[in-house]
Amino acid sequence: MNRKTVDGFVNVLEDLLLGFRLGVFSKRAQRQLVQHPKFYYYVDVGVFRSFRPKGLLDSPEEIGGASMEGLVAQHLRAWIAYSKGDRALHFWRTRAGLEVDFVVYGEDTFLAIEVKRSRKVSSKDVRPLLTFLKDYPQAKACLLYGGKERLKVNGVLCLPCEEFLRGLVPDSPAPVD
Repeated sequence: MNRKTVDGFVNVLEDLLLGFRLGVFSKRAQRQLVQHPKFYYYVDVGVFRSFRPKGLLDSPEEIGGASMEGLVAQHLRAWIAYSKGDRALHFWRTRAGLEVDFVVYGEDTFLAIEVKRSRKVSSKDVRPLLTFLKDYPQAKACLLYGGKERLKVNGVLCLPCEEFLRGLVPDSPAPVD
């Protein structure tokens, strides 16, 4: 299928409020970044799980991880929409393959967020955030994960995803302190 046809289908999904695209955060980029936006279904995570093609090589963790990332995206969009101020939601991915799931950027917020479904985190999990922080030392960074306790890995705050989402209150800063 050619690119214009796919773009047309994605536009229809956005017009029907079934999905949305996140653009690449490229302000003062110091690395080569991908240029294509990332697409999310803007529907219940359970609906996404039933739509998603599944095969023998797809683990439940992969499917659950994408669902959790979509849930965080929806919460961040709602938080931004209901808050005063000028914030925008992006993602960041280098051509080398390092990716930060979300970058919230605005007049009072500069936050990089990585989402992992796993109940444990390792130094490998925070590597994209550390790379982002090298390029943007003014930013805060956090990793949201499926565990139950706050911890730091290589200086990066790791929060239980549920705690973070419950702390997203309109007109308040992101709960990363």
